[in-house]
Amino acid sequence: MSEIFNVYCDESCHLAHDRQKAMVLGAVWCPLDKRREIAVRLREIKRRHGLAPEIELKWTKASPAKIGLYIDVVDYFFDDDDLHFRALIVPDKSKLRHDETPGRDHDTWYYKMYFDMLKVIFRPDARYRVYLDIKDTRGAEKAAKLHEVLCNNMYDFSHTIIERLQLVHSHEIEQLQLADLLIGAVSYLNRNLRGNRAKEAMVDRMRERSGYSLLKTTLYREEKVNLFHWQANGFRG
Repeated sequence: MSEIFNVYCDESCHLAHDRQKAMVLGAVWCPLDKRREIAVRLREIKRRHGLAPEIELKWTKASPAKIGLYIDVVDYFFDDDDLHFRALIVPDKSKLRHDETPGRDHDTWYYKMYFDMLKVIFRPDARYRVYLDIKDTRGAEKAAKLHEVLCNNMYDFSHTIIERLQLVHSHEIEQLQLADLLIGAVSYLNRNLRGNRAKEAMVDRMRERSGYSLLKTTLYREEKVNLFHWQANGFRG
């Protein structure tokens, strides 16, 4: 029987005209049979820091008053061998020239980037269930298209490898909250932001524990923190 993995995806600054220079797409993944244990551990960390377990951890809400909480979450990610993280960073969206290639647009490019982010995770001898945080009213359409693109690339026309790609609410899933925090840290650093001690502490701890600057591409098969810095190089479309 093939091993099954859950993949939890999120994104930061992915819109075409959001006035943000860098974009990050990312995912946390773990074996299906470890998902409950991981969720319980993350809820325990919340309780230890005086939060109700149902409180959603969000990068945008990170405050200096809870630095210990966020550091504990990052440390738990690095201490648990069943958890893995992958992110694709687009350092400068202003270099994109979608309008110079007929039939190409930001959405087409967005799907390509999502595929490039996820393709390193998938193995043909395993099975995957992919979960995306609901962002907007077009979410179902996007999810169906992304599932199709991913399956076609792997000749997985019967959806045997990528069993499902489903939209979910992040406040209900601890692993998506973890993905949001890790993506937020990578995005914060790559956008050259400063001024929030809790966010800076998370960035510093990720760099320390991973041994990476988080500003460069890692080894292709890096298992714990796998990063790909995508360069436009005059990209059209």
